[in-house]
Amino acid sequence: VRDSVNGTITYNTPSVYNGFVFEQISFTFENGKIVKATANDTDRLNAVLDSDEGARYIGEFSLGFNPYILHPMKDTLFDEKIAGSLHLTPGQAYEECDNGNRSSIHWDLVLIQRPEYGGGEVYFDDVLVRKDGLFVLPELAGLNPDSLK
Repeated sequence: VRDSVNGTITYNTPSVYNGFVFEQISFTFENGKIVKATANDTDRLNAVLDSDEGARYIGEFSLGFNPYILHPMKDTLFDEKIAGSLHLTPGQAYEECDNGNRSSIHWDLVLIQRPEYGGGEVYFDDVLVRKDGLFVLPELAGLNPDSLK
């Protein structure tokens, strides 16, 4: 739900946007809106997010679990699939899974949650589903890297 995101996320993978490599992007959300954004070039980052109203809202969320992609390549189509990662995307929502957000941008930003990248947890409706890049629920264990090779 577009307006439900609250808290802070700091992405640990570099991301190229319009030819510039952004690093250590951090967003603070209040009721779905990015109210604070910092990076190695905070002014440039905020200029992107000020493109239009929808650029400061999330358009997509997904989990990465490709066992053959383990490290960032600065190529979104690969990085968003890194095993043990997630991406939380500011901007345009896809029509196939529409949350109503409209924007001229769609920027997949990746957080790797495997232990060597600092770990992390994913909860859905207060239920832990993934810890340190591995699914913990038995019904999702088949999506863990060792099961997919």
